[in-house]
Amino acid sequence: MRYSKQHKQETHARIVRKASVRLREKGAHGIGVADLMKEAGLTHGGFYAHFDSREALVIEAFTYAMDRSTARWREVSEATPPDKRLATIVESYLTPLHRDDPGHGCAVPTLGAEIARESPKTRKAFAAKLEQMIDMVADQIPGVARKAARKQAMAALATMMGTLVLSRIAGNGGFSDDILSAGREAVLGRAVAAKPVARKAASKRTAAPARH
Repeated sequence: MRYSKQHKQETHARIVRKASVRLREKGAHGIGVADLMKEAGLTHGGFYAHFDSREALVIEAFTYAMDRSTARWREVSEATPPDKRLATIVESYLTPLHRDDPGHGCAVPTLGAEIARESPKTRKAFAAKLEQMIDMVADQIPGVARKAARKQAMAALATMMGTLVLSRIAGNGGFSDDILSAGREAVLGRAVAAKPVARKAASKRTAAPARH
């Protein structure tokens, strides 16, 4: 039976979506092609009608996941005042909900370590999407030169993603929640910023009598 081009495209997209979730849940090597096809409601034999190799599917699956993350961040930022956009992205990322649902979350914490061991082709594709994420976050840092904003975005993403990994290792209790909180503070500079303000306020209170 011959299927239309549109049907084939829709089937291809469904495989990629299903694979994207399962790969984030199980890891790049935690699930085989047969299981991925079964998840999409298809037989193993139909795999090569859609993909040249397992690597091709993995690349499309994490590309889809990373594009979704970037799109969500963009939607959040467009609905937020410029000076609050980075904070909104960070606070929506470092949450218990995201921690507890890796299959529908960011692909970097779930697949990054494995992708680093994959072929140059796979790493190159992953790195290209990571650069897009960095550029998107840098766009949300107003009043800063582009080079500095990009550097800040790299540091923010590294902290966010590392925090999410550690919080998942710690489980879903209070310790894990503390890790998420510490990560948010580290990215947004709240802990560091609070101390100088407190010292400055104390200095003013001490100096006030002298002015009178």
